[in-house]
Amino acid sequence: MVEISTSILSVEKGNEAETFMLLEKSKTDYFHIDVMDGKFVKKDTYQQMREYSEYIKRISNLPLDIHLMVEDIDTAVEVFSAVEPNIITFHLEACKSKEEVMKNIQEIKEKGSRVGIAIKPETPVEDVYEYLPYIHMCLIMTVEPGKGGQTLITDMLSKIKRLKEYIEKENIEIDIEVDGGINLKTAPRVKEAGANILVAGTAILKAVDYKVIIDELKE
Repeated sequence: MVEISTSILSVEKGNEAETFMLLEKSKTDYFHIDVMDGKFVKKDTYQQMREYSEYIKRISNLPLDIHLMVEDIDTAVEVFSAVEPNIITFHLEACKSKEEVMKNIQEIKEKGSRVGIAIKPETPVEDVYEYLPYIHMCLIMTVEPGKGGQTLITDMLSKIKRLKEYIEKENIEIDIEVDGGINLKTAPRVKEAGANILVAGTAILKAVDYKVIIDELKE
């Protein structure tokens, strides 16, 4: 069974507390925190996600899955480590060198979190292979990062499959998380390709019953 990381990007203003409690009750596995700086992607959610993650930390024991879509990874790691997340994921494309990638991995581990590396749709999956032995999760973006509610780019399914085949061949223990356009229609194909953590936001938050859709996505 796969795990579900619910993106709280499109939580309705004024209903945050109720939504977070309902999601926990509905057995989401993680709260997915989409941190955007207005530079790496157009949208800026930095302050809002900082407030949300601090609030969730106070009311819930569920793990936080922090996805940094930022240029300044150093500062973001410092800021979001304060909420003791389960995992912090940064974008390969935000790094200028291999040394920088390794420095970020080390820094996140030293702060006590697991490490993920995310790649955008246009980035070849092979670019992340050399870092896989040092991290806990690889996040494949199946839409352009920066906004919720987009349609999954089906070409990305073969990318997930290639990653899965590589980690099996190399015997690497690592999670494959997929983010973008995940719903009841696309989830089976994404799982079949090899993903074991699905990020869903709109599909869950627009549902009448969170538990029903979370259960169906997990199956």
